[in-house]
Amino acid sequence: QVQLVESGGGLAQPGGSLRLSCAASGRIYSINAWNWYRQAPGKQRDLVARITSGGSTNYADSVKGRFTISRDNAKNTVYLQMNSLKPEDTAVDYCSVDRGVGLRDWGQGTQVTVSS
Repeated sequence: QVQLVESGGGLAQPGGSLRLSCAASGRIYSINAWNWYRQAPGKQRDLVARITSGGSTNYADSVKGRFTISRDNAKNTVYLQMNSLKPEDTAVDYCSVDRGVGLRDWGQGTQVTVSS
């Protein structure tokens, strides 16, 4: 499996920015895709952004134009740059990796709070 550690969460003002990091260890060469999910209180866990091993990216409609997912292969780390933050972005953000069909590992999550 892959071990994942998220960092970079915290408190931001509306319109502000945060950058989340997800560092991987273990069977890193088996990773097919990296994902960022988020879950707000009382809500389901939704996909925010995804980047595949080939570099293709996908974003939820709610974050398109504001968030950017990227990776640093040398550091085995993926990032989520979050700009123009809104209160509705408040959630616990989780990093995950796909290692094959039906195989997914998760980090512990990092809290993002957007409030004035």
